[in-house]
Amino acid sequence: MKSNILIGLTVLVVFIAVAQSLTCKQCSVGIFGTCLFPGNMVCDNSTLNCYTGEAQFNATGFLKLHTRGCLDSNLCGKTITASILGAGVTSSFSCCQTDLCNGASSVQVSVTVALSAALLAWGI
Repeated sequence: MKSNILIGLTVLVVFIAVAQSLTCKQCSVGIFGTCLFPGNMVCDNSTLNCYTGEAQFNATGFLKLHTRGCLDSNLCGKTITASILGAGVTSSFSCCQTDLCNGASSVQVSVTVALSAALLAWGI
């Protein structure tokens, strides 16, 4: 009898842990507002934040790389400056805590709409 209660409690704890896992949009590399390999990912229980990250090469100023996924709380809201092969890079991270909250931003939608409108205007 005690063993059945123990098994039941163990199964309940596993279901609660799975239900509490956060699902985030995943993008390993994005450029010009487009993710090259989009998807979703389930965060492990140690990463309780979805994030949207941006890395800008300081020398070019205009080229920005984007990334999305799960992130530890200690990097949320931070801006980090580093050097990669002698080039300065500034990275920033924005976090949120609900399922798929790090999805496409309105800026990316606006760029898509603007590009579509331009193509239609040119008659392509």
